[in-house]
Amino acid sequence: MIRIKKAGRVTAAVLAAGAVTALAGAPAQAATTSGANWQEQLSTVDYDDVNVTGAGGTLTLADAAWHRTAQVFAGSEGSLVTAEHALGAPANRVSAQLSADTPKGTAVEVDVRGRTGADAWTEWTPAGTAFRTTVSAVQARISLHSDTDGIRPAVRGLSLSADSVPQVNALAATTALTYKVYGTREGLVGGTTANGHKIVSHDHFVSFPSGKSVSPKGTGNYTAKVCRTDGSKCEYAPVWEIGPWNERDDYWNPASVRSEFKDLPQGTPEAQAAYLQGYNGKKDDSGRTVQNPAGIDLADGVFWDGLGMSDNGYVNVTYLWTGTGPTGTVKTAGDPMNVRASASTSAAVKGLAANYAKVNIECYVLGDSVTGTFGTSTIWDRIGPNNYVSDTYLQTGSDEPVAPLC
Repeated sequence: MIRIKKAGRVTAAVLAAGAVTALAGAPAQAATTSGANWQEQLSTVDYDDVNVTGAGGTLTLADAAWHRTAQVFAGSEGSLVTAEHALGAPANRVSAQLSADTPKGTAVEVDVRGRTGADAWTEWTPAGTAFRTTVSAVQARISLHSDTDGIRPAVRGLSLSADSVPQVNALAATTALTYKVYGTREGLVGGTTANGHKIVSHDHFVSFPSGKSVSPKGTGNYTAKVCRTDGSKCEYAPVWEIGPWNERDDYWNPASVRSEFKDLPQGTPEAQAAYLQGYNGKKDDSGRTVQNPAGIDLADGVFWDGLGMSDNGYVNVTYLWTGTGPTGTVKTAGDPMNVRASASTSAAVKGLAANYAKVNIECYVLGDSVTGTFGTSTIWDRIGPNNYVSDTYLQTGSDEPVAPLC
């Protein structure tokens, strides 16, 4: 991401010169241009934007004293997700130039993500950092921060450009990563998540300590499978929040792309290392003393209803967006759907799949006829070991099976 911390006015002209060029995200690598260069629209604020206003074409914080319920600090924060921009040619890097006013104690960040398939995206990546694959379309996320109530940064313009650079740490087809981490209950009913969702009783979403995997509001582009360690119950839930503890700890990624704490083993949350091993002086990235080893927060519905947990504890987490293969997005009237042990409406319930969750489809079987969101069918999709859901509740882009027969 571009992160502007300095006070004063920053313009595209300044970003293009001297040491600030690196801030704009243009690594010194041989590049092939895709011919893509465009200005983002900042005046349109809609449902997936959080506490920002674009009046007069200038993006700033709508409420200079608002922040997520999970955060405890003075000041404010907000974000805008731009419309998807189709590229004229595939590219693997998107750089940015900002025109922004950033008074002392304020910051502006720009992250980008790229479409890799019909319903597949890269993680949110700092502008100017090469993706690990080529992309066909791009979205940007502009995040505004203030440390002081009443003080606002202002973004007056954002220009993006796409090109291709030599591939580094290229992604290969793989099974989604799974790690055992400590899970804590989110709670905070009535609060607001990082993507603007208002938390309700028995809600169904999860939170990781990094913004790289936050799904825009009303989507589950980034979904986690969370299971009790004995495998008896699982829930598939979208990532809508940032936390616990850190905000830049994408610990599931290898050191080559992990934002912070690169000396920790892949799969080890910083909070876990701080709490159990005294890493970083037992502090998180904000200097707080870590009180538990949490690597995931679970909304109350996931914690109580999906997993049947009564206390915080270790869970097995699969970061589904890190895998490849056929997928489907859960579409219900709002409530989560039952995940069953076999392709039968009377089979044991093995957990839940939340509305908007994007699940990986391993294979399919024929079972009980079910009428759901997408009609009537006997097709059931296996989305994990002994985890089956009716295909009539999955948006797959096809009326036919999208995976092989089990």
